[in-house]
Amino acid sequence: MNMKRTLSLLLAAVLALALLTGCGGKQASDSSPEDQAVPNEPAGKEGAAALGSLTSFSAGTLDGGTFTQEDIAAKDVTVLNFWALTCPPCIAEMPEIADFEKALPDNVAMLTVCLDGYGNEDSVKEVLENAGFEGVTLITGEGDLLDLANNLMYTPTTVLADSQGALVGEAIIGGQADLSAAYLEAVNQALEAGGKDAISLEDA
Repeated sequence: MNMKRTLSLLLAAVLALALLTGCGGKQASDSSPEDQAVPNEPAGKEGAAALGSLTSFSAGTLDGGTFTQEDIAAKDVTVLNFWALTCPPCIAEMPEIADFEKALPDNVAMLTVCLDGYGNEDSVKEVLENAGFEGVTLITGEGDLLDLANNLMYTPTTVLADSQGALVGEAIIGGQADLSAAYLEAVNQALEAGGKDAISLEDA
């Protein structure tokens, strides 16, 4: 993996986010979770697909592994939450993301992408451990993942990919008043668009 290209996942995306005052919601310390909710903003007339795709990429995981388009192909739908250590609303919603991930059936995956995680692995691990998130977290990337990260405007942003790596539906931008409900609706729309059965959360 080209380290310079990998590092640009951190540098380009985080710089752009910082220039846009970071985060797609209010500071967690200044508002209730409900106040942090930001209406979903369309990614353009093509929805999340306007941000790119995940048909060809390689990423490094927090635990030292590798995640590629082959992992995307193994699931009917993969949910990717892009966040940053510098984004309080991202961290505030992580426990809800952890609960959502644990309740998913085997055909749907939920993972996070920490845009400023490379070089800050201990801080990322602390956030995820405190939240109870046990899924995959990406901290480096190249190819389509890098392009997608560079096209993001805000954190948190969540997108869904089908088994072909195409981004489907709308991007979920900003904190959500009811994260589980918003994510479940998006997942079921993506599944039904692909001719798959809708799911319910196992712990619901």
